[in-house]
Amino acid sequence: MAEIILRSLAHSYDGGASWALRDVDLRWRDGGAYALLGPSGCGKTTLLGIISGLLQPTRGQVLYAGKDVTHASSRERNIAQVFQFPVVYDTMTVRDNLAFPLRNRGLPAAEIARRVERIADTLELTPLLPVRATRLTADQKQILSLGRGLVREDVAAILFDEPLTVIDPHRKWLLRRKLKEIHKQFRHTLIYVTHDQTEALTFADEVVVMQDGQVLQRGTPEQLFRRPAHTYVGYFIGSPGMNVLPCARVAGEPARVRLGDATVALAAALPEDHADAGALELGIRPEHIAIEAAPTGLVLTVTAVEDHGRFHIVTGQLAGHRVKLRIGHAVDPVPPAVGAELHVRFPADKLCVYRNHRLLAPAPEEAP
Repeated sequence: MAEIILRSLAHSYDGGASWALRDVDLRWRDGGAYALLGPSGCGKTTLLGIISGLLQPTRGQVLYAGKDVTHASSRERNIAQVFQFPVVYDTMTVRDNLAFPLRNRGLPAAEIARRVERIADTLELTPLLPVRATRLTADQKQILSLGRGLVREDVAAILFDEPLTVIDPHRKWLLRRKLKEIHKQFRHTLIYVTHDQTEALTFADEVVVMQDGQVLQRGTPEQLFRRPAHTYVGYFIGSPGMNVLPCARVAGEPARVRLGDATVALAAALPEDHADAGALELGIRPEHIAIEAAPTGLVLTVTAVEDHGRFHIVTGQLAGHRVKLRIGHAVDPVPPAVGAELHVRFPADKLCVYRNHRLLAPAPEEAP
């Protein structure tokens, strides 16, 4: 296992006319579980290819345990990889597929048998050990592919490139839990690439959110949810994502912003030296908007209501902008009607203020 450091990484597939990665600097500690999260085309698979040695970066360095491996092969880096589509040997049995990477490294037969049986038991493959891989279903093959990556104990890191794509939703949940258990037991350095926020947030200790070849933020799932460093992170994380509304400073009151005809109190004053640096935006999560019985300055006109079983998603217009609320059935089992006007409050300790899409004034760290 190894600490992985990426220094000033950039990569172009067309000689610099465009960049798949730009100025990426990351440090991943030995034994951590990490996720690269972002939409298709954001650069996460390119970054994984550079970490694995399948790609040579146009610029920058890759270090494993302090050693520069930028130009080293995948084998020299001693990493295991699990791809989006399963890589298995159809003519071999499940047992031989799991044993193959260990036999290649000359491990004793008893040690190979021990590791194969342990991983097969963990992934519920034991009944399939004598079965040829060609007889497996698509999701069984992908689980076998996961097992081939996990069976080695001496790897510097295990890299996963959207490995659960072909697996049904319930099995995905079980496998994510299994991966967490395996990581807790063996402390491999795990890096997991996905476009699915649920996979990333439930798997990783820390998540790296990417867009257009750049890292927008890294942090724990809680940090990404409560204090998104960029409006895109706020929108991408959460269901629904964060509401982001244009706002303006209130002259002489640095701890208030104007939203339409109303003013909204902030938990902290805006810094004065940013007064004219660009447009301000106010961010608030749908679940943090409070509905008030008494009239307030913020009025939302309901335009749609969706029942999600345990909660309702209410969409409305506020100060000329679309806003979403998430209302739990336990709080209010009867949703407002379309056309109704709701008086709402934005709690100061739940607000984030952005300038040029970057976090300027966050909600306090200690906020509940």
